Amino acid sequence: MTVAALDFQILRAFVLAAREGNVSRAAERLHLTQPAVSLQLKRLSEETGLQLFTRTPHGLALTADGAALLPQAERVLSAVGDLQQAARNLQGTVRGALRIGTILDPEFTRLGVFLRELVESAPQIETELRHGMSGTVLAQVLRGELDVGFHLDADGSDAATPAPLAARTLTRFTYRVVAPAGWGPQVLGRDWKALAALPWLATPPESAHHRLLEKVFGPLGLSPRHVALVDQEASMLDLLKSGVGLSLLRDSIAIRESQSHGLVMADRVQLDCALRFVSLAARRNEPVIASAWNALARAWN
Repeated sequence: MTVAALDFQILRAFVLAAREGNVSRAAERLHLTQPAVSLQLKRLSEETGLQLFTRTPHGLALTADGAALLPQAERVLSAVGDLQQAARNLQGTVRGALRIGTILDPEFTRLGVFLRELVESAPQIETELRHGMSGTVLAQVLRGELDVGFHLDADGSDAATPAPLAARTLTRFTYRVVAPAGWGPQVLGRDWKALAALPWLATPPESAHHRLLEKVFGPLGLSPRHVALVDQEASMLDLLKSGVGLSLLRDSIAIRESQSHGLVMADRVQLDCALRFVSLAARRNEPVIASAWNALARAWN
């Protein structure tokens, strides 16, 4: 006899007949006729070469061989049941690829917590992280090159979100104008017009810094003097410490660096900003993207 030769229905008949001690009751449980169950028991006896039952005035009784075989049969049926349940679970599992646009540092966006929630709730989703500037991430989401992404809104109002997007504001914060150590006389007490005359670290148009400063200097007809073009916060901070020029820093970083390295924060100006999570509104309910939104909600609960 081979394992393949055993029909799982025969094993069920054997286990139920052993538990019930009666072919008729086993047949009722299996929704079969009594002759059909008797035939299955006979076939199992023939294929194993063992006498599994003896008949008594009260029904069926297991032989010693039948009693030894029963736990094995129960384990096989249990394993088959587990396999079937696992298959049913997988049928409802969300699977696919998720392209995520990231910005800034992972701690600020709670990226690690977000990914942990996503992996735990939808382990069949494969994630691809693409780090970039805020404007780049937004453009790639709009073009369908990213599925979801983090974005900095320079306007800070929900009404500013482009119509094709679904967006959630995660947190609001402030950008401070920060100058190198020793620049207090040039910065403290100065307004935007005075600050525009100082050297600045420029950023690409795709960055939130660029959009924020354009919103301020544009209406005033001012063009700050740019002494370097940078596209990463780490480089920007290094140039600030080196005394190259002014820049914007998130308030938490500005306070930390002013305390540890003596950088000077302008005291008359600041700019509000919002961190958002976005996707195309038309794709918001796609299973993979919906899973990302649900994980984000838990990460930013």
